[in-house]
Amino acid sequence: MYRRTLIKALFGLALGFAVLPAMARAEPSVDQAGKFVTVLANNAITMVADKSLNESERDDRFRKLFVANFDIPTIGKFVLARYWRVATPEQRGEFLKLFEDQQVLTWAHRFKDYSGERLQVAGGERENAHEWLINSQITRIKGPPIPVQWRLRDEPDGSYRVTDLIVEGVSMAITQRSDYASVLQGMSGQIDQLLSSMRTKIDQMKAAG
Repeated sequence: MYRRTLIKALFGLALGFAVLPAMARAEPSVDQAGKFVTVLANNAITMVADKSLNESERDDRFRKLFVANFDIPTIGKFVLARYWRVATPEQRGEFLKLFEDQQVLTWAHRFKDYSGERLQVAGGERENAHEWLINSQITRIKGPPIPVQWRLRDEPDGSYRVTDLIVEGVSMAITQRSDYASVLQGMSGQIDQLLSSMRTKIDQMKAAG
């Protein structure tokens, strides 16, 4: 139970990392991608430690950060998997909007789990022409470090977007893909039913605060 909570908290911390300017159109490299992650971590820790933010302000700020730094359409399409191909354009659009809402509400609240962890970058590698896998570890006050890998894509403007996080060897994107597949299987693949369930869940999360 503790391990599961910790992984969720770490993912929430990572998802909240601050918006960064483009890296001055520098040639993409492991060093540049690593610097991106390092600055993200430093900015995130500063924001997490800001106790002046109330919950509404935190959620609003988190939404901007999440949308700016994570490739929501790519992640959403990946987690919906084969059901994306059979969804109508309208269903796809609503799914991405609800997916964004659900992620923002879920991970913004994970900020409460922050307790002094620090992230240290330790190199990485190019996976293909525009994707990078950056290695890092979360150091804790108690317990051994936790390995976290960042899958990034470099953009034409010199910026980077996060497409996945791999915590202790567990891909967050693949985990969510499996979760959505399980839910849809239980709904006989009915996407409208999934969207209705997501709307209900989001309303419940908002009401819970």
